[in-house]
Amino acid sequence: MPVVTRLVTHVELDEAWTTPAQLSVSARLDAELSDGRTLVLLDDRGWSESVVGDGDIRAFLTAEDIEDSARTVVGPDEPFGDETREQAQAAHWAALAALVEARAQGVRADAAELSRLTHTVVLGDRLRAWAGLDAPREN
Repeated sequence: MPVVTRLVTHVELDEAWTTPAQLSVSARLDAELSDGRTLVLLDDRGWSESVVGDGDIRAFLTAEDIEDSARTVVGPDEPFGDETREQAQAAHWAALAALVEARAQGVRADAAELSRLTHTVVLGDRLRAWAGLDAPREN
């Protein structure tokens, strides 16, 4: 039975909203399976960040900062109301596990195991070019 082996968030430039003073990006979280398939788990995420004044945000961007932001926006979210951090995290990973099982017949996913997987962030070519970031490193 296939299992999830890695989580990958793909981040790409949202050119419609990006200016020299503001970066806007979209983020898509995928689950890679042991049989080679990839499942889209979240495709409705993204963020914007900006500088005040006449500055160019590209002067402040690093690949590491974008990768950290990407991992944050795909969750887990901060606790809401009376929810504890542990409850928020457990709910997030349980929801992702349910998405895996709903989208891939014959795949079982365990929330705790998903939370321990490697989570790679891939910066898109348009984002890298616009931001002046180095080409992706080979693994």
